[in-house]
Formats: sequence, structure tokens, C-alpha cells
Amino acid sequence: MPELLRKPFGKRGKVHQITPESAGWRYVGFSLYHLKAGDSAAEATGDREVILVMVEGKAKITGAGQEWGVLGERMNVFEKTPPHCLYLPNGTEWKATAETDCVVAVCSAPGQGGHEARRIGPDGITLTERGKGTNTRHINNIAMENEDYADSLLVTEVFTPAGHWSSYPSHRHDEDDFPRITYLEETYYHRLNPADGFGIQRVYTDDGLLDETMAVSDGDVVLVPRGHHPCGAPYGFEMYYLNVMAGPLRKWRFVAAPEVEWIMERDAK
Repeated sequence: MPELLRKPFGKRGKVHQITPESAGWRYVGFSLYHLKAGDSAAEATGDREVILVMVEGKAKITGAGQEWGVLGERMNVFEKTPPHCLYLPNGTEWKATAETDCVVAVCSAPGQGGHEARRIGPDGITLTERGKGTNTRHINNIAMENEDYADSLLVTEVFTPAGHWSSYPSHRHDEDDFPRITYLEETYYHRLNPADGFGIQRVYTDDGLLDETMAVSDGDVVLVPRGHHPCGAPYGFEMYYLNVMAGPLRKWRFVAAPEVEWIMERDAK
């Protein structure tokens, strides 16, 4: 199995490139650019749809034959303001030219040409609280199933306070058996505040054949091919992650790990 923890391979330009081939799966792709003011990045989408997420900073973007102007507002992701994003269908091209130092995420999945290019956010994205107690976290939904923005992609941001758990109670979405559960591959792009901290993520299956616990640093990506995938932010360090999911059906249905079902049932009351 490919390594689940991916470190950035540079500090400027493209610093992550995860393809279905490199991940050993079929659907999700994730790339990340660190651009200095004046730098540019450009790609063709090919047979994949793309959502560009302005994680930090501002960039002038063209895509699908249109000028989209300058996208981006927050200069630090932990401002928690809604992101500026752009959806681009398969068979198009895009280019981003940095107006300031910026971080641009490229989320991709198979495209069927079912949706037009469009801006996503900041309007319509509201930071929403989820969970209880030290399982509380805050969500910026960019393109989940309630938003009919994409053919395959599901994309969201999560802010986890210091000392809290997230993607918890542990759950999995690794079977194609809708409506009980859906098969969705997933990537986590992690950030930490302060940046010299660490977080924890575990990826494990009920049968124990996959069971990896990883210390994640600021800028790391974790692959979730199957199984449960909770993560924790140590006291003193808040955690951000950008999730990308995709599979044969654009629905998010999951099953709790047996040992935490009682927590999910209790908190649902």
C-alpha cells in the first residue's frame, strides 16, 4: 500500500501532487501550490473536474475561457473566513497568477461535463459548529452534496480547536452500498497553529489489517483509502484541514466504528 502520510516536497511552486495512480486508488486527486507574488501556476483539467481553493492569499485567475478576477481574501487560514473557490469542469484550462504570497489547493475527481464553471464562496459559505464538548469543531462547507456544484467532488474545510478531536466519533465510508454507506476516497491537507506543532491522525479498519497512527506537521497530507480516520489536535495547537472526497456516487454516507457507536447515538439525542 502507498504511504498514507505525504510530506510537501518543496517550499515554492507545486509542493504536493497526489494522483489516483500515486495514491493507489481511482478517484481523488490533490495538488498544492505555494506561490510568491508574481508567480504563476497553470494546468489543463483533462478528464477531471477541479475545484481551486484559495487557502491563503490572493491570485488573479483565468479558467474555462473566462476571467475570474482576483480571488482570495484571508491571508492566514486561521482567520476562519469563508474561502474563495472556483469550480472548473473537465476539458478546460486554468491559470493563477499570485497577487500576494498565496497557497492554492487543486482538488480533482473524474468529471462528466455535468456542471459549468462557477465561483464558489465566499458568499453562501458560513462557518458552522459541529459536535459536542471536546468533539466540537467548525466547518466551512465548500461543495458537499447539498450544493449541486460538481459531478464527483466533495470538498470541505474543518477547524478543530486545540485539545479537541475531529472526524470523530470514528467512522468509515469505504463500501459502495448506498444508502447505508458510500465509497469515498479522501485526502486531508493539514495546517497547524502555531505552525511548529503537530497533530495526530489514525487510519484503521475494523479487522486491523490497516492500522496506522501518524503525527502530522503543518502542510502534510494524509490519504484515507479505507477505514476510520479520526484526528486530534493537542492542547496548545489548533488544527485546520481541507478534505477532498470522491467516489462512484456523490453522496456522503458513513458507518461508525463499533467501539464508538454509543457515543454517536448519545450525541445525536
